[in-house]
Amino acid sequence: MSAALLGLRPEVRDTCTSLALMLSVVLLAGLARVVARHQLRRPVAHAFVLEFLATFQLCCCTHELQLLSQQDPAHPTWTLTLIYFFSLVHGLTLVGTASNPCGVMMQMMLGAMSPEMGAVRLLAQLMSALGSRYCIGALWSLGLAKYHFDERSLACKNPIHADLSKAIVTEAICSFIFHSALLQFQEVRNKLRIHLLAALITFLAYAGGSITGALFNPALALSLHFMCFDEAFHQFFIVYWLAPSLGILLMILMFSFFLPWLHNNQATNKKE
Repeated sequence: MSAALLGLRPEVRDTCTSLALMLSVVLLAGLARVVARHQLRRPVAHAFVLEFLATFQLCCCTHELQLLSQQDPAHPTWTLTLIYFFSLVHGLTLVGTASNPCGVMMQMMLGAMSPEMGAVRLLAQLMSALGSRYCIGALWSLGLAKYHFDERSLACKNPIHADLSKAIVTEAICSFIFHSALLQFQEVRNKLRIHLLAALITFLAYAGGSITGALFNPALALSLHFMCFDEAFHQFFIVYWLAPSLGILLMILMFSFFLPWLHNNQATNKKE
């Protein structure tokens, strides 16, 4: 395989190296999940490890995807194709985990998860987000591709390309749409559901990518832009933590309170 890679053009070889790195992370995380399911008997420990591995897989792959997108920003089609493909991979392999603090918040607010279990999952996600950042930095320091070097992971490249209010609205809307889809697609067949969610994630990345990156995931934002949180904490906390949480709150209010109230009000008016 290495001989075949050496025969390719440098840019193609680097892309293949990145893809191999991402697929290796997916395979290793999958193997670790299998071991965890067989060895861990306590529900809390089991949930912590699975959530840690899911967030680690998502963050590492997204680090590498972001790096690939920066190599040829004028042609985003290839990047969007990879986002769709790896969204499918994550959808198939990360069943039963949220890998997103907003997803945990949604389940707790809907009563589908206890506060204790929610706290365990949130802790696992935050620890994994930071761990994945340092792990990917160590991998980049090996210089497997020409754009892999450790200093890249230490720099803050501000992904917010709009004023604060527009960035907040973008992240809140993306979070609202994505988690609304998660809620409404629960009854859809799993194979179709995964494709629908992957297509939605790709669309949101395309629509909001040039504004904030359209992350709608606080743990992922922390992993990708940790140094930016250090330099401009308030701005990044509002955009990547409060805004997605606001989207979740609005979604819960709409589906749990406003729409039922509207339905009951219309039913009452028809009876009269």
